[in-house]
Amino acid sequence: MPKLTVAKVKALSKPGMHGDGDGLYLNVKATGAKSWVLRFTADGRRREMGLGGFPDVTLAKARALALLRRVEIAEGRDPIMEKRRGDVPTFATAARQCHDMNKPRWRNARHTDDWLRSLEAYAFPVMGRTVVDAITRVDVLKCLTPIWNAKPERARRVRTRIRKVMQWAVAHGYREDNPAGEVIDGALPAMPASAKAHFRALPYPEVAEALEAIDGSRASIAARACFRFLVLTAARSGEARGATWTEIDLDGAEWRIPGERMKAGVEHRVPLSDAALAVLHEVMPLRDESDLVFPSPAKAGRPLSDMTLTKLLRDNGLAERATVHGFRSAFRDWASENTNAPWAVMEHALAHQVGSSVERAYARSDLLDKRRQLMDSWAAYCTDTVPDGTRWMAELEEELHA
Repeated sequence: MPKLTVAKVKALSKPGMHGDGDGLYLNVKATGAKSWVLRFTADGRRREMGLGGFPDVTLAKARALALLRRVEIAEGRDPIMEKRRGDVPTFATAARQCHDMNKPRWRNARHTDDWLRSLEAYAFPVMGRTVVDAITRVDVLKCLTPIWNAKPERARRVRTRIRKVMQWAVAHGYREDNPAGEVIDGALPAMPASAKAHFRALPYPEVAEALEAIDGSRASIAARACFRFLVLTAARSGEARGATWTEIDLDGAEWRIPGERMKAGVEHRVPLSDAALAVLHEVMPLRDESDLVFPSPAKAGRPLSDMTLTKLLRDNGLAERATVHGFRSAFRDWASENTNAPWAVMEHALAHQVGSSVERAYARSDLLDKRRQLMDSWAAYCTDTVPDGTRWMAELEEELHA
């Protein structure tokens, strides 16, 4: 194959690959654009690598670059992979990109923040600046070993998040394996399977007294009302704090929580007792442009923080014995021990998924009418509006089985 000359390179106009020898070609396109291509074989595969365009890369420079690449090939290296390596992100960069990618589908703001913070605390100091294709299982173990026994739950989460970042790297072609996967199981001591800790909950006979204590406290109207509403509806803290007036149907005595605010991602209808409606009427004067039912008195246009309700319990001497979430447990215990409400009714009242996916596909009713009876009776119990407990229980059983 005759060598190319500077004059010939300038004059060539016929589209195609024009060889210079030793795998170097000048690629002339139909548009007239010219670029240098090196053809070589690595790992038994035919490869092509661009060396730049003419005239920015001259004939002499193209030959020098081709020689350099051939030396790398002779040493057993892959020049294409070496070139790509410069584009491989560090673990910190990959973690942030993975975090940004998943953020839109995470509804829990605390989880969203903690996801990245945990990696910043335990993974970034060890391998944050390391490119993802250079991370080894040893690096991962250096992150996990110091906290594996001391902070087991934290360690599990950090490992899960590292594994997620490395899955992202594999999916983007930056590496072939996941060093945080099963390959490190043998190097980590087995953790005992521990039962999930239960939220502290008051015995249900003490709920009415707790509500009275909080109603008489010096907390803001929004905080006191939000707490009472949460207890009367057996709702989660975030659901109650984020409630908006557009979700409330006062005439229909119903609260419709959209799926994006629910743990299960499905719209949930809550029947509102007279006591719950009374709370809403109490806070109507607080209504502002935010449309929040319980707006924060400290930050205009923002909902109450999760710590506001926790502080409410602490200030009233209840925090040692109960959490905000624990009042849902109190409701469930009351319903189980004092009513004959069907299990599905009680579970629907807590917005729990009932049955398998197949069962849910056929049982499409959310049992709203039966739940309304149950929640009315719960409100009566909490506000002590039914003096004869025996009569009240008999009436409830009769209603639920009518």
